[in-house]
Amino acid sequence: MNENTQQIPWYFQIATIIPKHVFLKSIGTMLFIGLFFGAYFYVLKVPAYPATIMPITILDRLIGYQPLALPVYISLWVYVSLPPALLSTRRELYGYGIAMTGTCLTGLIIFYFWPTAAPAAHVDWSLHPSMDFLKNMDTLGNACPSLHVTTAIFSGIWLHHLLRRFGGPQWILIFNWVWCFGIIYSTIATRQHVAMDVLAGLVMGVVAAYLSMLSPAMINRNSAPIKN
Repeated sequence: MNENTQQIPWYFQIATIIPKHVFLKSIGTMLFIGLFFGAYFYVLKVPAYPATIMPITILDRLIGYQPLALPVYISLWVYVSLPPALLSTRRELYGYGIAMTGTCLTGLIIFYFWPTAAPAAHVDWSLHPSMDFLKNMDTLGNACPSLHVTTAIFSGIWLHHLLRRFGGPQWILIFNWVWCFGIIYSTIATRQHVAMDVLAGLVMGVVAAYLSMLSPAMINRNSAPIKN
């Protein structure tokens, strides 16, 4: 094969893309997360109506409380930062940001008008200081749909799409989904959510991700790997 037509390695493509618009990516991501947390905790404290306690299912009983799931749960905030880092144009970054904002805003509106809460887990959180801190900071409200799950699956779908665009190997695609579903699993394993919250979050995240991919801002690029 002619050297000029050989595919550039996927990792080299990524290394080339990440520095593009790095200020917009970094500041935009941090600003978005900060604004989201402000709105999230506001809605958590002043919902329009009393919270509905979500029901426990068989799946919730099968998945026991697992303290080691906490780092995976917290890793969402790294995970959701990856898709924007792999976008190369301002048009794509703005389109992605609008889509993620719309998704989270939809969840916050649901939380405000239909507040829900996860049931008490009957765990002595004082024996688990890290989890005790999380429980005191993020109480069991704003439960359904789980925005933790929604943003994880939204990011997972976009990462899969972008990694395939770069011609990423099978192992990196698998790693992406292992991480994504690890975060989803951790929402139950840390007792922050129940299975019904997870299911609703999955539906909302999948629908939002695929709708975002249909927007004009996000379909103007060839998905084939870059070539020399």
